[in-house]
Order: sequence, then C-alpha cells, then structure tokens
Amino acid sequence: MIVNVTVENLAPCKKLLRVEVDVKVVDGAFDATTKEFQKQAALPGFRPGKAPRAMVLKKYEADIKSEVKRKLIGEAYRKAVDEKKITVVGYPDIEEIQFGPGQALQFAATIETAPDFQLPEYKGLPAKREIKVTTDEDVERAMKLLAQQHVRFETVARELRPGDIAVVNYTGTCEGKPIIEVAPTAKGLAEQKNFWVDIGPETFLPGFADQLIGAKAGGQRTVSTDFPADFATKELAGKKGVFEVELVEVKEKALPAVDDAFAKKYGAENLEKLREGVRRDLENELKYSQTKAIRNQVIRGLLDRVNFDLPETAVAHETRNVVYDIVRENSQRGVARDAIEKQKDEIYSAATRSAKERVKLSFLIQRIAEQENIKVTQEEALRRAQTLAAMYQIPPDKFLKDLQKRNGVMELYDQVAQEKVLAFLEQNARIEDVSPAPAGPGATPN
Repeated sequence: MIVNVTVENLAPCKKLLRVEVDVKVVDGAFDATTKEFQKQAALPGFRPGKAPRAMVLKKYEADIKSEVKRKLIGEAYRKAVDEKKITVVGYPDIEEIQFGPGQALQFAATIETAPDFQLPEYKGLPAKREIKVTTDEDVERAMKLLAQQHVRFETVARELRPGDIAVVNYTGTCEGKPIIEVAPTAKGLAEQKNFWVDIGPETFLPGFADQLIGAKAGGQRTVSTDFPADFATKELAGKKGVFEVELVEVKEKALPAVDDAFAKKYGAENLEKLREGVRRDLENELKYSQTKAIRNQVIRGLLDRVNFDLPETAVAHETRNVVYDIVRENSQRGVARDAIEKQKDEIYSAATRSAKERVKLSFLIQRIAEQENIKVTQEEALRRAQTLAAMYQIPPDKFLKDLQKRNGVMELYDQVAQEKVLAFLEQNARIEDVSPAPAGPGATPN
C-alpha cells in the first residue's frame, strides 16, 4: 500500500512524517468507494442501487473524494507509524500534498512523539517516615470537634467574654472615608447588620474581636484595626480601618453532653464504641498521610534523577488543566475575579511548572509500568469507576456512560496504573523512620 515513508526530526519530540501511497491503491479505493455510493444512491428515475456510475460520480464526486481521502490517509498514517515504530502523543497535523484519481497520494504529518530517555534507577529511592502514633489526647480532641458540630448558641444577658459569639451592626471607614468609597467592591466591610463575630484569636479582622470583650447588648464601641499588607482587598491593604460597632446580642456556645445518647447520633452503639471508631479513623488518616508523604518524596527523587524534553502539546494541555484548577480553587475561597485576573501571569507561570512535572511523571510512570509488567485489569478500572461515582454521588452506570462519551476510559486506566506504580515504588523505597519535627511556637499539636 505505502510506497515510501520518510521521517524528519523537526525538534525534540516533534517529527515530520512524509508518506506516499501507490497510485494503484488510490484508484482501487476510488473504484470501491464509488461502488458503495452506487449501492446507496437514490436518483430520480432509478431504483436504489441501479443509477449509472457516471451519474453517481457526477452527483457525489466531492463526497466520494472526501471519503477516499479520509480512509486512505487514516490507514496509511497508522501503517507508517507502525512501520517506523513511532510512539505518537496526541493527534497529527495532516497536510495534503497530492491527491486525486490517477495520482499517488502524498501527505505530510507533523507529529509529537513520546520522549526518548534512559529510565533512571527507581528502586531504593530514599524517603523519611515520621514515627507517629494516635494517642488518647488525639482521640479526645477529635471527640470535642464532633461535639462542636452540634453546638447551640444561646442568647445571654451578660457582658461579652472570650469564646462567645457577638452579634453586631457596624459601619467602617478607612483613613477618614467610608470604606465603600475607598474600596467599592468591599461592601461587606463597609456595613453589616446582625453580623456574627466569634470572640477568639484570628477571627474576622486583626484585633476586632478583642476590642468588644466586656460589652453588653445595646452597647456601642469604636474598634480600630490594621488591615494586613497582604489583605485580599488591595485598596485596603496596609491601611487602618475604624468601625462604629453596636452589640446587638451576646450568644454563648452550649456544647452537648458527650455520652451514649450523643454517640448514637453518629451510629455508634455507645460512647466507648464511638471512641473506638474515632481512633480507627485517626489511625487510618495517619497511615494515609504517612503514605502520601513517602510517595511525594519518592516522586521528587524520581523526577530529580532524570531530565528529558517533553512534547509541547502535552505540556500546553496539562497547563490549561492546572490553570483551571487554580482559578476554580481561588474562586471557591472567595478570591475576587479581578484579583485573579491581576495574578494571571503568576498563575500561568506556576501552572506551567506544575504541568511540566506532571507530564514528565506520567512518562516515567508509563515506562516503569512497562519495565515491571504492571498492568491494569478491567475489574480494577471498574472498581475505580465505582469509587469515583460514589464520591461524586452519580449512579455507576451513568458515570461510565459519561466517561465513554468524553473518551475518558483510558484516563481511568492511567489513574489506576499510576496508583499501582506508586505503590510499587513505595514498597521498594529505602525508608528511614525518624522522630517528628518539633512543633514551632503556637503550633497546634497533632
């Protein structure tokens, strides 16, 4: 079928494939396709399939030519890639050079290829594991957090104390001007009614809560604050704010009794069973964090042991994915769109660095899987799909259908393969157990 195939290196991971298909094959394809159109053609005055060849050619000439070209280029391209043993990344950019009846087909395909590199030593990668255990104190802290999920807020007729909730009305100024004039987008800081402030450290604005302590409902306070230099609203960053505050209500936090009845709210038989369940959850969480830390170190060690060129298209595609994730996360955290827009250069730069490492890791993972004959079964991919479906609260059948529609099945296999390779690297890592690093001043104990 193919008369000639030549390959030119355009750049790292980019090649130009020139392909020529014999004229006899081209004419044969035109003849076969024309016959297929004859079978289906319905022309006035002729029964389906009985129209003369010349009339079919006249009416469907453009469609026939398009179909022949599609089939021939597709088949010739696949055979040329197989013949030259090229691993293609993404889709080719096809340029037609010569095509038509009575002519050899000639086309060029610009393709990106998988990088060529020597796999580094990947067994025995060093990693440190902090020796930690789940203590009774950890369990009690977790129990208190569970209790706080059922806290009640009761209005009390006394002065405001640390740990209370202050319900306030306030208006704010900055350097003598209403905040709305200084920062038009900061409407929430300019004025609020019935706003809840937790009287504790590092809540709302610096020093705001502390200056309300001792006030009673109906009382008035003038509160001053220094907006941090990295404050989200840039117009206020590093400046002083003054707030006229009216205390509407003092609310006291009332925690539920931690007893057997409380345990039953979480599906436990009694308080002791709840504590056992909490301990298991904490131990699983600790194991997960240790595994994650080890794998991150192993990945870093693997990435640092080899350098190679990466396909530009793969990096660009992954960069778009990372940018989307960063923007989405910032939006969910409440960062204003204009603030995100101002940081677009920094976001793109960070996304590009991350994308390059992701793409590099994917090629390393793929090569290690091939070297160690690590494969993914259909059952493993299905289990992964069921886990994701449950996570996103989508029926498994619908999740799989949606995955097939967007050609995401291979992505599923890749995820499972990566998980299996990382587990393999962890099992073969050179792990050193170390004592936990001492907590810094003010750090919250684990």
